[in-house]
Amino acid sequence: MRTCPYCKIEVGGDLTKCPLCQSKLAGEGEAAYFPKQTAFWRRSFLYKLQLFIIWIVVIVAVGIDFFLGVRIPAFPDIHYSLIISMWLIAFEFAIMRQFREGNGSARRVTMMVLIILALLAISSYYFGFFRLTVDWIAPCAITGMMIANFVLAMVDKRGNAMVYLLTNVLIGILPCVVLLIRHKGVPITWIICMLISVILFVGAVIFKGRSVAGEIQKRLNV
Repeated sequence: MRTCPYCKIEVGGDLTKCPLCQSKLAGEGEAAYFPKQTAFWRRSFLYKLQLFIIWIVVIVAVGIDFFLGVRIPAFPDIHYSLIISMWLIAFEFAIMRQFREGNGSARRVTMMVLIILALLAISSYYFGFFRLTVDWIAPCAITGMMIANFVLAMVDKRGNAMVYLLTNVLIGILPCVVLLIRHKGVPITWIICMLISVILFVGAVIFKGRSVAGEIQKRLNV
C-alpha cells in the first residue's frame, strides 16, 4: 500500500498521487479497486474527434467564402459558409444533445424534427425554395413526427411521451390558422396534417383516456 509522506495517510489501489495534496505517493501500489472505464474514454475521444472535424469544416468554409471569395455560381450573393456553420453548430450543440441519457424517445423525435425544420426554413429562404419547405416538406415531416409520437405514447408505460402527443394537436392546427389568416388559404398538405393531428388525439383519448386526462390536469394545474 502506498503512503503520502506529507499527509501521513495510506492510500489503497493503484493511485500514484495523494487524493488530498496531489503529492507523489511512496511505496508499492496494489490492484485497482475499480476497473478502468475504457468505454467512457473512447466515447469522449470520438466526441472530441467529431467536434474537431466540425470546426475544421466551419473554419475552412468561412475562409474560402469570405477570404478567397469562392461562391456558389448559382447563388453568388449568398455567404454559404454561414449556412454550413449554422447547420454544423446546430447539429453539434442542439441535435446531438437530444441523445443524452434521460431524454425520452418522444422528446428526441420532436426536438430533432423541429430543429431541422427551423434550419431548413432559414436555408430555403436564402436558396429560393421556401415555399416548397412550407407547403410540402414541413407538413410531411410534422405528420411523420406526430405519428411517431402516437406510437411511442401507446407503447410507453411511464407516460412520458403523452405530453408530446398532446402537442400534436397544436402543431397540426396552429400552422393552418396562421396560413389562413396570412394567405386566406391553406395548402392541402397542411389540411391533411391537421386532420391527422385531430385523429391521433381522438385515438389517444380512446386508448389512453386516463393518461390524457392526467396529463392535461398536470400541465394546466387543474
